[in-house]
Amino acid sequence: MDDQEVLRGVIRRKLENRHLPHDGIRTVRLTPSDGETCEACDTVLTKDQLLMEAVPLGLGKRTFRMHVQCFQIWDFEKRRTFKPNS
Repeated sequence: MDDQEVLRGVIRRKLENRHLPHDGIRTVRLTPSDGETCEACDTVLTKDQLLMEAVPLGLGKRTFRMHVQCFQIWDFEKRRTFKPNS
């Protein structure tokens, strides 16, 4: 199993456990990291990395910060796992 499949599994579990949102996104932006921890993989983003900041629908002002790759996997997995009307 490669690292990406392991990461997909971690993100799926966090979606199922509601540790990551599964709703739509109100706002999203790409910004330089300031040493934040990725909420998808729990590793620290280095200051030379970009991060995605997302504010999901229905959660007030709570912002989720992730590596760009983790964000892409999270977005794919939430769409695949939590389809409308399912």
